[in-house]
Amino acid sequence: MGFSRPESGTLAMCSPEEAALLRLEEVFSATLARINSLVFQPLLEAGELRLSSEKGPEASDPWGRECLQLLQQLHSSSQQLWDVMEESLHSLRERLRRPEAVGLESLLLLQSADRVLQVHLEYIESYTCCVAVQAFQKAVKRRSEYWRGQRKALRQVLSGLSSEGSVGTALLQALRQPLAHHVQQYVLLLLSLGDTVGECHPTRELVIHAASLFGDLQSFMRQELDQATATQALWPTLSSRLRDVLCTPARRLLQDSQDVPVTVTPLRAERVLLFDDALVLLQGHNIHTFDLKLVWVEPGQDRCTFHLLTPEEGFSFCSKDPQGLVVWQWKVTQAVCQALRGKKDFPVLGAGLEPSEPPTCRCGAYTFHAEGRFCQATYEGEWYWGRPHGKGTLKWPDGRNHVGDFCQGLEHGFGIRLVPQASEDKFDCYKCHWWEGSMCGYGICEYSTSEVYKGYFQEGLRHGFGVLESAPQAPRPLRYTGHWERGQRSGYGVEEDSDRGERYIGMWQADQRHGPGVMVTQAGVCYQGTFQADKMVGPGILLSDDDSLYEGTFTRDLTLVGKGKVTFPNGFTLEGSFGSVSGRGLHTQGVLDTAALPPDPSSTCKRQLGQGVFPVESRWQGVYGAFRDFVRAGCPGDLREALLGFHVQSSRELRKSQEYLCCERTCPEDQAGRMEDLLEELLQHREPEALQQCLRKALSNSLHPLGKLLRTLMLTFQATYAGIGANKHLQGLAQEEVKQHAQELWAAYRGLLQVALQRKGQAPEEDEDAETRDLRVHSLVLPLVLPSFYSELFTLYLLLHEREDSLYSQGITHLSLFPDARLLEFLDVQKHLWPLKDLTLTTNQRYSLVRDKCFLSATECLQKMITTVDPREKLEVLERTYGEIEATVSRVLGREHKLPMDDLLPLLIYVVSRAQIQHLGAEIHLIRDMMDPLHTGGLYDFLLTALESCYEHIQKEDMRLHRLPSRWSSREPW
Repeated sequence: MGFSRPESGTLAMCSPEEAALLRLEEVFSATLARINSLVFQPLLEAGELRLSSEKGPEASDPWGRECLQLLQQLHSSSQQLWDVMEESLHSLRERLRRPEAVGLESLLLLQSADRVLQVHLEYIESYTCCVAVQAFQKAVKRRSEYWRGQRKALRQVLSGLSSEGSVGTALLQALRQPLAHHVQQYVLLLLSLGDTVGECHPTRELVIHAASLFGDLQSFMRQELDQATATQALWPTLSSRLRDVLCTPARRLLQDSQDVPVTVTPLRAERVLLFDDALVLLQGHNIHTFDLKLVWVEPGQDRCTFHLLTPEEGFSFCSKDPQGLVVWQWKVTQAVCQALRGKKDFPVLGAGLEPSEPPTCRCGAYTFHAEGRFCQATYEGEWYWGRPHGKGTLKWPDGRNHVGDFCQGLEHGFGIRLVPQASEDKFDCYKCHWWEGSMCGYGICEYSTSEVYKGYFQEGLRHGFGVLESAPQAPRPLRYTGHWERGQRSGYGVEEDSDRGERYIGMWQADQRHGPGVMVTQAGVCYQGTFQADKMVGPGILLSDDDSLYEGTFTRDLTLVGKGKVTFPNGFTLEGSFGSVSGRGLHTQGVLDTAALPPDPSSTCKRQLGQGVFPVESRWQGVYGAFRDFVRAGCPGDLREALLGFHVQSSRELRKSQEYLCCERTCPEDQAGRMEDLLEELLQHREPEALQQCLRKALSNSLHPLGKLLRTLMLTFQATYAGIGANKHLQGLAQEEVKQHAQELWAAYRGLLQVALQRKGQAPEEDEDAETRDLRVHSLVLPLVLPSFYSELFTLYLLLHEREDSLYSQGITHLSLFPDARLLEFLDVQKHLWPLKDLTLTTNQRYSLVRDKCFLSATECLQKMITTVDPREKLEVLERTYGEIEATVSRVLGREHKLPMDDLLPLLIYVVSRAQIQHLGAEIHLIRDMMDPLHTGGLYDFLLTALESCYEHIQKEDMRLHRLPSRWSSREPW
């Protein structure tokens, strides 16, 4: 391109180096254009023509598609290089045309030096790939006459081209020499330009940076060409089989044991080749290839050895020449670093980059080949010294997948395992904690049969507490909640058979009911006896829903068989032999005794099953034990989920994300604070009032260790006493279980507190005596945990006291028909205590206007008893009711008055009848059973006894059957 005179005048105002850069880039751009037409177009046309003429599967010319693709990539890189040169030329021309308006920093070569460098690197990468596999020699082989005729034209592009050399060599020079000369001149001109602009010039740093980059590019080009040439020379020395396995365009040879001898033990390799991506050991016809990303270098104890570690093998490099061994160790180390960085070192191998030593922890993928659990499995994830360590994914060819945590080559920590089943699109999914390669700790498993297990494992088997539930649509829906031992139900457990409408509560052994047990049916029938190998053996007790009692032997479906005795609700007994004939029902032969007196209702109706048979402190040891293990270990964060469990998304959400093998667990550390914070909070709230608030917060938090323990205990309680288990004969079993849970939660708190004190270096608290512990449990813990069990527990109280409550309800109904004055009179309340004795009504007023207004404040106060579940708060309501009654009486008498029991009882009956509290018997007995022992013999005990007396009086027949006198008219005034 020429310049006009004005442009020449402007040129004189710029530095000579800028003008030289312009001429350099114009020449290089023209050369690239000439090479494109002279070299690339004929090469690509010949290659495409050759491929289009090949047909059939046997068409496999060494030239092949790969060489064509390499040449196409080189052509594309050359085009990009030409585009950048044109863009750089434009910026130079603008600068030279208007030097006053366009600054030196606007030159593309300075402004975007890294981008210009990257384009050069891509060209060099494409060029050396062609060199390494002799792509040019293969390309010109079929048209050698044509290329020999082009030698003269190539001489115009190249300097020093020999007339004797091969055409392939000429092409190599044509594509390399102009670039090498161009980069060399770049460096010289940029260095000169840097000297020209002066140290204070604002663009000096840009110029120096560009000169440094292209200086490094020269070194990089030399290294790349040397490696490509060495790689090209390697392939002819190998057999065709080895070439087919090892030869790839991007692979470069870094070291060959034929050049620097080295011995590898114990493999005894005949030849060792270090490539930039792999270490290859040749041993006869065997090839051992090791991905450098998964090679660890360990210096030896002496200067004659160093060790390499790979996922499945370890070996040593030895040499009699210490200097040669140093070369090998350095090159292997730097090659590993370069492979892990994922790009070539710039400007040369191992230069100017950190770290100079490869990290021991890294990421990579590997397929195991050695025999073992991982055989043929591909692991992708984190590694440490040749072993999976950290987070990763295992995939087997048979479809099994595992994603999770690993430690020293084994599954360790939380992980998800998918195991495909024979049926299409069915799999078992294990979301568990693992320990040294097997499931251990808490896990949730969803099986292809639609069964779900949530519980603990040991050595890959269900062990400890767990819940196994089948799908509702299963042929026989079952749910087992209880203890396991080595994969089998063993110990105390509860099984519900929805199909048969039965619930078994009792002992298990070897996956069968074995030992004492209680069977409850949906029809209300209860059985208590002994099981052996899943069958009833020996005598037992059968309670029917009409409170008939049978003592004797049974069949599996609770049919009476053999010798036994039936006690009917009316006291009659039938003793003899029982049996059943198909189609004819039950038959018996024995003695019917009708002379016995009716039994005490409590002897049959309120008979309690299971108490004494299953010691309450040993029922749920699998739940308590996991928490004790956590505390005993010092509450470590890494065992928190394994011992206390975790929450995961629902099954449907999990299956939606199955291809990613993900399990979004609620993270305790994110949502509930670190364990240290929780322990610190316990230390800061040790006074009774503050402690109860702290415990309330902990128990209400499902992620707090105490909250997790409470929710597991709630699960066991519901599994036992809800639904079919809501049977009055289990009330005693449930009541003592709630108290035991409160004790265990208090012990759990004490354990956490001791850990907190230990971490702070403080002395542990002294052990409590039984009396102090019971007082703390009843005053602090029981009121907090009772709401969690109240629904199921109170239902049992309702069923147990249904008969008395029915009589009480009838009494309340009849007493409600009385107006106030008449009721007070009926209850023999002394008239001077009547609040209405001075009430005067006009002739137009009716008694209904003031009916039920006596002791209104006390009545409304007593009605609040049903608004709380805390026994202590219920007693406080009763105390306030008593206070309201006394206050009303004192107001009537005009002085303070303390009521004696004889006066209190009829007034309290009056208030109770007006409050009309449903199921008062169940309320009273629950309060009595759950009351703090500290209140025994005190005011609360006295008031509760008075309330019990009222309840019993209201049930009496004269209360229920009393009728208003015939002369009484509801319309008459007072």
